[in-house]
Amino acid sequence: MLRRTTIALFVVSTFMACKDKNRLPDVSGIKIDLNTIRYEKEFFALDTNRLDEGMEALRVKYPQFTVDFVEKILGIPWGDSSGMKYMALKRFLSDYRPILAESGKAIPDFNKYELDVKKGLQYLKHYFPGYQAPENLITFIGPLDAYAEGRTGGYGDIITPDGLAVGLQLHLGGQSEVYLSPQGQQLYPTYISRRFSPEYIPVNCMKNIIDDIFPGLPADKSLLDQMVDKGKRLYLLDLLLPGTPDSLKIGYTAQQLKGSAQNEGLIWNFFLENNLLYETDVQKIKSYTGDGPKTPELGDDSPGYISLYMGRQLVRAYMEKFPETPVDKLLQTDAKTILIESKYKPK
Repeated sequence: MLRRTTIALFVVSTFMACKDKNRLPDVSGIKIDLNTIRYEKEFFALDTNRLDEGMEALRVKYPQFTVDFVEKILGIPWGDSSGMKYMALKRFLSDYRPILAESGKAIPDFNKYELDVKKGLQYLKHYFPGYQAPENLITFIGPLDAYAEGRTGGYGDIITPDGLAVGLQLHLGGQSEVYLSPQGQQLYPTYISRRFSPEYIPVNCMKNIIDDIFPGLPADKSLLDQMVDKGKRLYLLDLLLPGTPDSLKIGYTAQQLKGSAQNEGLIWNFFLENNLLYETDVQKIKSYTGDGPKTPELGDDSPGYISLYMGRQLVRAYMEKFPETPVDKLLQTDAKTILIESKYKPK
């Protein structure tokens, strides 16, 4: 039987990882061509009495994304010739016009987020010169339930053949009534919707790129494998967004981040005492590898998705011990090697 020991020592405070700013590479000379496309503005400006002409014009202007938007985001067959396609589009335009208005209030100036994405792409080109960086940053408004699970969290932003696509319907701000309403809470409880602020746009964009660069693990891997996999991704996120607060990159509140730091040794001992590191049974480890309002086994004030924090700490410990390790070698290093060679023993 798995022994369950509750850790209830999480405390409230703020926490920011200390970074050596002097070690950051100078990427100011790296040229990035990033074209921002405000697709939602053009889409919602269409004349609903001439949708066929308007959509065809959008398809000519943005051929790949328009078809992907209609088929994969809205779920409407592009090739439908029965007239149902335009009825569905007209309904969506009517129903989601208030969301367009809310997005304008939440993000009156998109330029700051574009600049952060561009800076992330400069670091990306420095660390991964052979990777073909996206050339477009596309904003759109999709259905509220258009939520995708990435390797370190879920969000409404995606990476497409046309570029990085940002679903503004899930960036209205954590306190938006859209999410706090009974209907919104049914879709996204507060522990999820609090991450629907505009500040997560650059983070989600870089996470999508990292997932594109670094394929994920099968679901039947051990807890240790999954933690280290997530830790590697968060380490890459640190490289691409060095000035971004840890709370945004990992998705915890400041209180949860501080509590995790203060209880790191207790959490690690809990994993060791319960023989969880090499456990592969999904049912036994799902509390630690998935999102949630808390990790029940660790107390009411703990964050969900605790594997994010512990995996990050493991990889950070390894890289502190071997700081000259190239990024590509880190990604290829197996979890057990990282555990053993890091000599990770938090107090």
